[in-house]
Amino acid sequence: MMIQRPAIPGIPVCVLITGATGGIGAALALEYAQAGSRTLILQGRDGRRLRQVADACAAAGAQVLTERLDVRNLDALRGWLARISRDEAPDLVVANAGVNIDTGPQGQGESWDDVQRLLDVNIRAVFATVDAVLPAMRARGHGQIALMSSLAAWRGLPEIPSYSASKAAVKVYGEAMRDGLVGAGVRINVVLPGYVASRMCFDMPGPKPFLWEAPRAARAIRLGLRANRARISFPFPLNLGTFLLSVLHPAVSGWILRRMGYGGR
Repeated sequence: MMIQRPAIPGIPVCVLITGATGGIGAALALEYAQAGSRTLILQGRDGRRLRQVADACAAAGAQVLTERLDVRNLDALRGWLARISRDEAPDLVVANAGVNIDTGPQGQGESWDDVQRLLDVNIRAVFATVDAVLPAMRARGHGQIALMSSLAAWRGLPEIPSYSASKAAVKVYGEAMRDGLVGAGVRINVVLPGYVASRMCFDMPGPKPFLWEAPRAARAIRLGLRANRARISFPFPLNLGTFLLSVLHPAVSGWILRRMGYGGR
């Protein structure tokens, strides 16, 4: 019989993470396990990797539940989340599942099939996740939902236009939902990471300034969520730079990006 951990102030008792087999998702799962969360609920498509992450979290003392499913199957995703919300009542839900595509080595452009897949994962599944877990949180009068965006949401990069657009959609959606839920007891936070070491990051073309390791990013996210920051963005130099690019005239920001090695010269 497993002895349950005592609740720790400032640490969510039950954490649900979608995309828990990716770089940030796996690091976040282990971060919360080590910080003292009692239960982790982890979703992923890669069964072998999901088991590895679950085993590491269990070794750190957490009870771990796993679900292998494709978030593009919205009916299955919503049904699972509704059951979990009823049975486990997660305190924190991290909508982290995401994919990236690019315009190709010769800049030939993104394929339409890839664009549709990306939009299904990065936007529709994220919105569906929020919609599925929100009713139970509203009924309880408390809960927290973190949405994984990106610093690319500030100003789209020419190599990854669809990814940039999808993360901008998540950012705006999260900010609007946060304001709309004031007084409901449900906190919404938008996470905007820069480059974090992972397979998805290294598959992305272009330079990767201020690269962070995944455990460092996970800790920054956990601390930002504990402080209920509306935007959790890092690293600071890249966050400042991308924000400034967003307010400059597009001709100027485009010239800067080309000088930095993004897009054609």
